[in-house]
Amino acid sequence: MSTTRILGAILLIAGIILIVVGVVASRSLADNLSSVFRGHLTQNTMLYIFGGIAAAVVGLVLMLGVVGRSRS
Repeated sequence: MSTTRILGAILLIAGIILIVVGVVASRSLADNLSSVFRGHLTQNTMLYIFGGIAAAVVGLVLMLGVVGRSRS
């Protein structure tokens, strides 16, 4: 396996973990109160979720080999 695919797998796994942590954090008391009074989740929860999505997408792209493929 190439280094790019290994890095992609690590990013994909880290992204999935961040998404799960963000979803679990969104069920916390702080986020529930934030949703009631401000209408949206806390900034940390949003960073976990969006950061996880970004890391998972980049990891998937690297694993599929779309980036760095030679054109012939």
